[in-house]
Amino acid sequence: MGMDRPATVLSRGDKSHPVKLACRNVWKVYGSRPEYYFDSRGYTIDPSALTERLRAEHHIPAVADATFDILRGEIFVIMGLSGSGKSTLVRCLSRLIEPSAGQILLDGYDLLKVGNRELVELRRHAMGMVFQNFGLLPHLSVLDNVAFPLKIQGRPAGERIARAREMVALVGLEGRERAFPHQLSGGQQQRVGIARSLAVGPELWYLDEPFSALDPLIRRQMQDEFLRLQQLLKKTIVFITHDITEAFRVGDRLAIMREGRIIQIGRPAEIVLKPADEYVSRFTEDVPLTRVITARDLVSTSGDVQPSSESVAASTVLDELVLRLAAGVNSFTVLDEQQRPIGTLNAAAALAVLERDRMRRIRS
Repeated sequence: MGMDRPATVLSRGDKSHPVKLACRNVWKVYGSRPEYYFDSRGYTIDPSALTERLRAEHHIPAVADATFDILRGEIFVIMGLSGSGKSTLVRCLSRLIEPSAGQILLDGYDLLKVGNRELVELRRHAMGMVFQNFGLLPHLSVLDNVAFPLKIQGRPAGERIARAREMVALVGLEGRERAFPHQLSGGQQQRVGIARSLAVGPELWYLDEPFSALDPLIRRQMQDEFLRLQQLLKKTIVFITHDITEAFRVGDRLAIMREGRIIQIGRPAEIVLKPADEYVSRFTEDVPLTRVITARDLVSTSGDVQPSSESVAASTVLDELVLRLAAGVNSFTVLDEQQRPIGTLNAAAALAVLERDRMRRIRS
């Protein structure tokens, strides 16, 4: 297993290709001589054996053999406990730190081969970043904070102020344009950070535990706001969190990390229903199935879609259907985002999940 597998190279900005960011066998190793373990082809032994050798020889594989694709327009959540390597991985993806080996392909271009000048331009124009500590400039107003990256780009004053006002309105802070960071609540400060990162119109958006410093109620509100913005903007998003509930709520797909390795990648329903190992099973055991399983997960597409008097959006979680099921609804027509029928959700399938969830709670 090595780095010599071919990678599909796309034309930059090719909208027809589903993959926006591809990560191929990425390692980040800390120690006295990490380069010793990788040649021009990457590495030539099994990654598990290499990981053991690195640790035995006093090196730390903070990220070990990470491989995945992130699809255009999806929210890809990387999650794990503290020390699992998730924040190190996202910093490798943006080259805030340099990987020890591997490939990171943005629209087919290997980011590890671009020069510093091109990398700076990519960060200024193609990437947006939001971090836990907000990072606002205390001496600048809300409007000037949001406009700051556009100033760095050299945009004319009128253009950057107009764009900043648009972004401030987008995140619901109209009327606070002249306020300073110390005059804002934590949730408002994070909204400013989000607006600032969106001001440059990034194609790829990195969020590293953006809501973990917030109180639970405000955190929930910011998750709602984040999902609302994604419905409008359809960004490609890499979202880092240690909170399994948050991951399942915001993510289209999840990658679960442990000790630098990616243990499982899948949609929330796949992970909670078919955990890859005991670690993932324990990690998800307290997550209510009814808050994770959606109508799309249980839809039946066999034969023609039979219209039902009841319809439901594909993204609806079972929790929201309990009262309708209790009222005796036997089936639902499941609709996609364009309100087109994609199949039928039978009450029996939904009730089977409810029973499984009940039995999980009893066992725990």
